[in-house]
Amino acid sequence: MPHYSVTVISKTVTEVSLQKVLFPVVIVGIREVIVKSLNSSSPAAPECTIRKNVPALVFATNGLTFNIWHAFSDVLLPLFTTSRAFDGEVQFLITDYQDWFVRKYNKVFKALTNYEIIDLDNDREVRCYEHIVVGLRGHRELSIDPARAPRNYDTFQFRMFVRDAYSLPLWLDIPYKANDSLDKKPRMMIILRGGSRKFENADEIIAAAEKVGFEVIKSEPGFNEDMNDFAKKVDSCDVLLGAHGAGLTNMIFLRTNAILFQVVPWGNMNWACNIFYNDPAREMRLRVLEYNITAEESTLYEKYGKDSVVINDPEQLEKWGNASVAYWAEQNLKLDISRFTPVLEQAFQLVKE
Repeated sequence: MPHYSVTVISKTVTEVSLQKVLFPVVIVGIREVIVKSLNSSSPAAPECTIRKNVPALVFATNGLTFNIWHAFSDVLLPLFTTSRAFDGEVQFLITDYQDWFVRKYNKVFKALTNYEIIDLDNDREVRCYEHIVVGLRGHRELSIDPARAPRNYDTFQFRMFVRDAYSLPLWLDIPYKANDSLDKKPRMMIILRGGSRKFENADEIIAAAEKVGFEVIKSEPGFNEDMNDFAKKVDSCDVLLGAHGAGLTNMIFLRTNAILFQVVPWGNMNWACNIFYNDPAREMRLRVLEYNITAEESTLYEKYGKDSVVINDPEQLEKWGNASVAYWAEQNLKLDISRFTPVLEQAFQLVKE
């Protein structure tokens, strides 16, 4: 694997931390960075062509960052944790530089550094700094451990930082309560996935939500989604509804006390729903609702049959390792509207409380 060598020639101790990788079985194009220290017997270091009196932070933007959950959990949130305490006085040196990524999340980068972002892959300068941090601090999935973070930063502060970066109001109540209109309705955004775990009866779900009293906004966020516009759309909603999946990461743009409404697919997936979304949402000071589907509401029921291990014993299937991919990649959801409606009503009442 190609690698870079970062040579430490100052007396400042350089901190080295591993960039967090959540799914090590699918590492994609992360370049290795090696830190070397020079001593009196080492070959002479090359002459500096550029000197900076601010620290540098070396990290990668490749990997699985085309997925918004990985973009935030693997890079943007750890980048906040690692660099925010510098108050902008830090320069980013990015390996595996993805121009589309830096442009897409430009507002986050601009809020964290006052300096030009360097594409280290194509940089021919010899850059000298008194202090270099290599890698990003990652604590938990889409979450910060305040006890281990500079200035005790937490996940709520990260959400508020992102809202500020996208010029969203910081302390307004949820949209329904901030709206003085007499004919106002609580607003729900429904995330419509295009791949696995999509709603096969999305129109029925939307009709049921509208019958309960919601104004429903349909969303099919894609790779080329304009983050500025989409952040404002999410901010205008009281509830974000979706099946477990990356689109729920957009909860970051909800207001405090708004509701993350997660539909849990079949297959012992509560642990993933909690770790990846529900737990971070609570840390962000959002409210959380869940709807756990039955086997009959999954397309796996018809595909494998009611007597298969896929339906009868998800925990056993999970022990077989990759066999549990059926729950992640093969199922779609067809919700029982009569069973789902009471949870929609619960969401409606929570908004009005």
